[in-house]
Amino acid sequence: MRGVSSQKEDVHKAIHHIDKGIFPKAFCKVVPDILGGDPDWCNIVHADGAGTKSSLAYLYWKETGDLNVWKGIAQDALVMNLDDMLCLGITGPFLMSNTIGRNKHLIPGEVIAAIIEGMETFCANMANYGIEIYPTGGETADVGDIVKTVLIDSTFTARVKRSSVKEINIQPGDVIVGLSSYGQTIYEQEYNAGIGSNGLTSARHDLLNNAYAAKYPESFDLNTDKEYIYTGPYKVTDYVQQMPVNIGKAILSPTRTYAPFFKSLGAEVLDSVHGIIHCTGGGQTKVLKFVEGIHIIKDNLMVVPPLFQLIKQHSGIGLKEMYEVFNMGHRMEFYLPEKYSGELINKAKNMGIEAVIIGHCRSANVKLLTISSGNEQNIWN
Repeated sequence: MRGVSSQKEDVHKAIHHIDKGIFPKAFCKVVPDILGGDPDWCNIVHADGAGTKSSLAYLYWKETGDLNVWKGIAQDALVMNLDDMLCLGITGPFLMSNTIGRNKHLIPGEVIAAIIEGMETFCANMANYGIEIYPTGGETADVGDIVKTVLIDSTFTARVKRSSVKEINIQPGDVIVGLSSYGQTIYEQEYNAGIGSNGLTSARHDLLNNAYAAKYPESFDLNTDKEYIYTGPYKVTDYVQQMPVNIGKAILSPTRTYAPFFKSLGAEVLDSVHGIIHCTGGGQTKVLKFVEGIHIIKDNLMVVPPLFQLIKQHSGIGLKEMYEVFNMGHRMEFYLPEKYSGELINKAKNMGIEAVIIGHCRSANVKLLTISSGNEQNIWN
């Protein structure tokens, strides 16, 4: 009813006939080495962005004057590309271009400067962990007729050897190691509530107070029925007992990257992995896009972080839909034989990332996903 869909069925229907590239089971599309002309190499170009999270950053900035929130949005726009490409086993080097569409009447130059600075800062921080991301410029367009506040996207490009690309080949007997999306890693500056950049339309409207509807009509789609606009109890500066940051900062937590962790993995462990899934659009059901004849069973999930508990409490959304929209506490999954899982988990913990075996895989006649949580069990196919 708010004009969004976790599964984006109409989008996938529109592009179902598009060529899947030279590695059709890879997490991102891979094409021949157009740039270098070497048959042993390939190119990956991937585009993504922060989505409607920028609308919340706008609201928070207007309420508090805090420009730093835009730096977090810059990170969101980069990580949604970077971590998708990590799922191919690629850790760089990357070329990065940004695309910013703004309403000049509402988004001044100081905001653009903060966004660009945020991108530069993130790239510099990743360089400290051996992740090379080279900004190549981009486009900042004044498009107030079609963008109400600001849209922040980026595009990543990599040229790698074909032999280094990991396709997804999840097998019966694999265990699933989940990497937490919340807490604080050794490379994060503050607590991360774990939301990433998916489900922000729901999170924003289900938690924030309706007073913002009248105050900032530019922050939402006026075509949406009023009963679905800012239906929650909170101001962005309110605190709840379970989190060390206010509600606004919790929802704005910059999307965690797992790139430093990937860089720390040895070749033996990475070679043993049969599939890496970035739980973004579709949340915990994302894996269904990459399997056939496998029953994915997630029956040992991490404790649901406080922010997602709040969203469920105030939205009235059922647990099944929550798992379809949000990562619910872990945003990266490794599918591999159990004997290799211990080293993976220990290396994650060294980075300050909680990692646990959250499930396993069985053979099946059709693809299935079962998620068990408490006394509730939900099944997708």
